[in-house]
Amino acid sequence: MTNTDPAVTAALEAEASALDEADPLRAFRDAFVGSETSLVYFDGNSLGRPPRASVERLAAFARDEWGGRLIRGWDESWMQLPFEIGDTIGRVAIGAAPGQTVVGDSTTVLLYKLVRAALDAAQAADPARVEIVVDRDNFPTDRYVVEGIAAERGGRVRWIVPTPTPHAAGASRGASGRVSPVDVTAGVTADALRAAVGPATAVVLLSHVAYRSGYLADAAALTRVAHDAGALIVWDLCHSAGSVPVQADAWEFDLAVGCTYKYLNGGPGSPAFAYVAAGLQDRLAQPIQGWMGAADVFAMGPEYRPAAGMRRFLSGTPPIVGMLAMQDTLELLERAGIDGIRSKSLALTEFTVRVADDLLAPLGVTVASPRDPAERGGHVTLSHPAMRAVTARLWQQDVIPDYRDPGGLRIGLSPLSTSFTETLAGLRAVEAAVRAES
Repeated sequence: MTNTDPAVTAALEAEASALDEADPLRAFRDAFVGSETSLVYFDGNSLGRPPRASVERLAAFARDEWGGRLIRGWDESWMQLPFEIGDTIGRVAIGAAPGQTVVGDSTTVLLYKLVRAALDAAQAADPARVEIVVDRDNFPTDRYVVEGIAAERGGRVRWIVPTPTPHAAGASRGASGRVSPVDVTAGVTADALRAAVGPATAVVLLSHVAYRSGYLADAAALTRVAHDAGALIVWDLCHSAGSVPVQADAWEFDLAVGCTYKYLNGGPGSPAFAYVAAGLQDRLAQPIQGWMGAADVFAMGPEYRPAAGMRRFLSGTPPIVGMLAMQDTLELLERAGIDGIRSKSLALTEFTVRVADDLLAPLGVTVASPRDPAERGGHVTLSHPAMRAVTARLWQQDVIPDYRDPGGLRIGLSPLSTSFTETLAGLRAVEAAVRAES
């Protein structure tokens, strides 16, 4: 039960209904399995709902291609699928021209390949460049991979500690009359990066959207800072690809990696993608040499000779089944357009922040994501000491957010599959759970 003023609840319900009615992307929701149920899904930034079309695609593949064509499938289509889907990701989701994106290994393996290749190339050009720059609040995989590579190659890690930034100007008065607490958001700014890079910097690794707070980095500006220092930059696009606009070519990215099971709805453990700028491809030697990255895949020669272009960044046999489902979401993304998706994402997160001010701020819940839309990705983090228990309680009620220490409940809002009415229902459940755990 909640103690919210009924007039506040009625106003929010009317607002959610009006926003759904005016939503130009509302018809896309029906394309996803489970959207017709009462379950509230707030974890699309961890694992997206499956498209209905993927159910038939996977069944047809097992029946007709795998079952019907068997090994002939490799010659007929599978060998090129990592590059075809990669080019589609480039065009639809990350602003990359063809021939620069490939689908292959897990995010962790691709990060290792690209960071290690970039470090080796930088050190070959200038042995004094021994540092990899990364922030302390980056996703654990990113930090762990960097530490391992530095130890392996005799390099050093240069840490950036993001300074929490008070957003006092963003504190707002909700319909409840209460002023929400001042929010704090951590992210890497151009000034922070400029202070960390220098003649010893070989590689910078940053996340476009921070996994914890949802902070959206100024990727173009940060890339310029890295380049001005003579360093290569690797972008982690896991929480941005398919949710916020990315312009890898226009922003002059060197390298990037992103997962496909979040906003690209590729399914549990679907393989990640790697982007390598065209001008860098033949300069980099990726460290996991396998037969699929060889110049002549079927020569089975006595020694490894890397292929030209993006094929050299493959290692072993591509996980074909794992990359099938994302094709359906990529088709939806192309129809909706990334600008329309971003507009819906901002509307969803703005609504979430307003509802949090009205329903949750009086309970001591703070918004731990940026209030400035220009600094916010596709999810909102709500902070309260009881959020771990709140998350467990909500899961039992078919309301599915996720939890991140310290005390953060993440509201992940996939624009194509999430409605405003669903969002309000979930946030009202959060209110009741916080009251129950407080």
